Amino acid sequence: MFEKILIANRGEIALRINRACKEMGIQTVAIHSTADADAMHVRLADESVCVGPPPSSQSYLNIPQIIAACEITGAEAIHPGYGFLSENARFAEIVGEHGMTFIGPTPAHIRLMGDKIAAKQAVKELGIPTVPGSDGAVGSDADAMKIADAIGFPVLVKAAAGGGGRGMKIARRAEELSRALSTARAEAKTAFGDDAVYLEKYLEKPRHIEVQVLADSFGKVLHLGERDCSLQRRHQKVWEEAPSPALNEIQREKIGGIVTAALTKLGYLGAGTVEFLFEEGEFYFIEMNTRLQVEHPVTEAVTGIDIVREQIRIAAGGAIEFEQQDVVISGHAIECRVNAENAFTFQPSPGTITQFHAPGGLGVRFDSAIYSGYKIPPYYDSLAGKLIVHGRNRNECLMRLRRALDELVVGGIETTIPLFQNLVREPDILNGDYHIHWLEKYLASIKKP
Repeated sequence: MFEKILIANRGEIALRINRACKEMGIQTVAIHSTADADAMHVRLADESVCVGPPPSSQSYLNIPQIIAACEITGAEAIHPGYGFLSENARFAEIVGEHGMTFIGPTPAHIRLMGDKIAAKQAVKELGIPTVPGSDGAVGSDADAMKIADAIGFPVLVKAAAGGGGRGMKIARRAEELSRALSTARAEAKTAFGDDAVYLEKYLEKPRHIEVQVLADSFGKVLHLGERDCSLQRRHQKVWEEAPSPALNEIQREKIGGIVTAALTKLGYLGAGTVEFLFEEGEFYFIEMNTRLQVEHPVTEAVTGIDIVREQIRIAAGGAIEFEQQDVVISGHAIECRVNAENAFTFQPSPGTITQFHAPGGLGVRFDSAIYSGYKIPPYYDSLAGKLIVHGRNRNECLMRLRRALDELVVGGIETTIPLFQNLVREPDILNGDYHIHWLEKYLASIKKP
């Protein structure tokens, strides 16, 4: 087992990884920008190293500085968390070239799944169902039109190197396709340095279902059930739950079996999440994330399995110590992403937290690195914390979530707490009857406070 791990991230996920390391008796090194000198993850780590000024390009994405921080502190491994360098295949290679361990999949698998076109073709060959669409990047507008006519409108234009909704446009009719292609290509070039796009059939009311997997170096691949991430705004997840209200046990075992069989063939290593759209009883692959997910705590809540701990053990050469039949889904869990944003316009709201009170009680977890007096910097992602609630069933979970939201206080800045206080009283949410376009329509229909 590792004696010292460097955590190449910030905020709540850095603190989450630090906690797992402490419970395993592993020393930790935090990195930080000058803007994060007083951050909680820096305060609680055994050591800390400043890696640059506030812009992430000069600090949390500064590979030479991060490698140097490892070398001067004697860290044997790097945990990248999510975001930043977590899906950077070249970074994973560099870590290995310097004699350290990257806590994550192999660079080859990161690279494969980071290319959406290559990933779709690979999983199709492995037996995972995919959304009807182009076999690869589309060339001319005329070629794209032929494909769109074949699969039928509406179609979705997606960036091959994309993620987070960038480089993604809908064409509902033939006359909209050319503009959607040009806009998506321009966005993709700006965001990812690659203007390749592909086409997929646009599904009208699908659920977003993702399957959590773990795989060790001995060929064992297990799934930990699914998460439903259908409540989204501009393709960004807002609320996640496990298990999905839309699936039954037969569907759950079917898709879990398909995913584990495919990743066994692939020789995958570490934690990963395979994401699908689900409509009318059918699953359609959209992407695989070769890292820890923001919403991993809901799976931990219903399985009792510490995913970060397993990541570390696997990276250190350990075997998964349980079998698929040992993974039992118990009760229901929901996560709300509490962002430093206006609850209804989603305008960012950095600033100083003047009051803070975390909710408590049975089945309540608040993953956050904020504290009273902490100043949320304007340079990074707006996630202030994640409220995770577990109950014996979905109804108990929802009632507990309602109570916990009313207890949670974050003063001095605007947050998305009021949005969730509204959602836990909406009939569609209470009935689990929603899809990936539901939240956008809801926000458009309500009167903003």
